[in-house]
Amino acid sequence: MKLGIINGWEEGNFKYVHDKGLEAIEFCVNHNYDADEFLSKADAIKGYSEKYNVVVGSMGRWGMTRIDENGEIIPEALEADKKVITAASIIGCPVYNCGVNYTDSKSFYENCNIAIKYLGELIEFAKDKNVKIATYNCDWENFVIEPKAWNVVMSALPELGIKYDISHCLSRNGDYFQEMLDWGNRFYHFHLKGRVTINGEHYDDAPAGLDMIQWPAVMDILYTMDYDGMLSIEPHSHYWRGKKGQWGIDYTINYFKPMVMPEDYEYEENPYMP
Repeated sequence: MKLGIINGWEEGNFKYVHDKGLEAIEFCVNHNYDADEFLSKADAIKGYSEKYNVVVGSMGRWGMTRIDENGEIIPEALEADKKVITAASIIGCPVYNCGVNYTDSKSFYENCNIAIKYLGELIEFAKDKNVKIATYNCDWENFVIEPKAWNVVMSALPELGIKYDISHCLSRNGDYFQEMLDWGNRFYHFHLKGRVTINGEHYDDAPAGLDMIQWPAVMDILYTMDYDGMLSIEPHSHYWRGKKGQWGIDYTINYFKPMVMPEDYEYEENPYMP
């Protein structure tokens, strides 16, 4: 696993991540960013990645409406996804995250079939580019967020993965341990974002480690599922800003670093130990 953080794609962003002692960076090339412009920067981004020895572990496009009100694929949306996937391939990013919005004029299973068609096309497009496709479990222009949809869509697309964020599971009052147990073998990307709930109501997306999620047990499940992707810190709190926000990021980094096994970890076989 590589510990990293969501950030931008300019040189200063890579320097910031490097100076924090992190190994990876994630991009959110959301609906409000021009896909052509981002693609035009791919070679420069690859150069920053190499210069600062910070890998681009994942990127995605959130908030984009991909299906129209009649249940038809929006061609411009599909092309935007493909352009960002092409950029990911150039940069050397292994995971692309996206969603598929729900269309009220169609039934649930019709929507699932539409999602299968859309995501299936992206999987085929990305296959020779060394990029894997994952659907995020956030409901921002996306309904493929929980077991009800995963049971249909993921079953039809065995190469499709999940970008998992525990806070989104908790916002639906879901059981994140059960979801991780059942679906952890399909995780391609994982967010570290805290959650504080008071009297059943959401209070804060606190820095991970300063919240109510049982992170050591979460890490156990990731290890036992042989997860080997990025652990991406997502600063998301409205309270933790400025000086306090930067300290919160440092706290999360220092909290998780001891739980991430180094790739060059060396050991000797001991017959008296497991």
